[in-house]
Amino acid sequence: MFAGLPALVIAAAVSAQQSVTAPSVDFSTARITPGLWTYQAMPGGSAARFIDATGTARFALECSKATRRVTIARTSAVAAPSLLLWTSDASRTVFTRFEPNAMRLATELAARDPLLDAIAFSRGRIAVQVGGAGAGAEALVMPAWPEAARTIEDCRI
Repeated sequence: MFAGLPALVIAAAVSAQQSVTAPSVDFSTARITPGLWTYQAMPGGSAARFIDATGTARFALECSKATRRVTIARTSAVAAPSLLLWTSDASRTVFTRFEPNAMRLATELAARDPLLDAIAFSRGRIAVQVGGAGAGAEALVMPAWPEAARTIEDCRI
């Protein structure tokens, strides 16, 4: 079936298929966190940020065109090992790094990662929940507006 394909290509394809799973937690009827999305074009990329009523960016997708990678970040005062990213079609737990100067948990994904497609095409809402030691933080449940999809697409063109 895979004759002629290098083993690395096959392994990468299988890994990509297994990395995005059907949602195990359902946020489809959860109350949406008050706030709104913003989009900002910047030299070398763009950013979509979910801003709360105080003007704080609670969640961000940041495109770096030079590396073709999207940084996903959630505001956090404490370190935590992971974030659960949920969409209407898929969810995945991603490992994070704590950026104390920015007070956020962040991870990076390749621009063509299937989870980014799930975020861009989510129906109704997107949710992010801190996992591990920082799990006391409430989940952010955000409307699926076009700003996120636009930032993801910026990294692909």
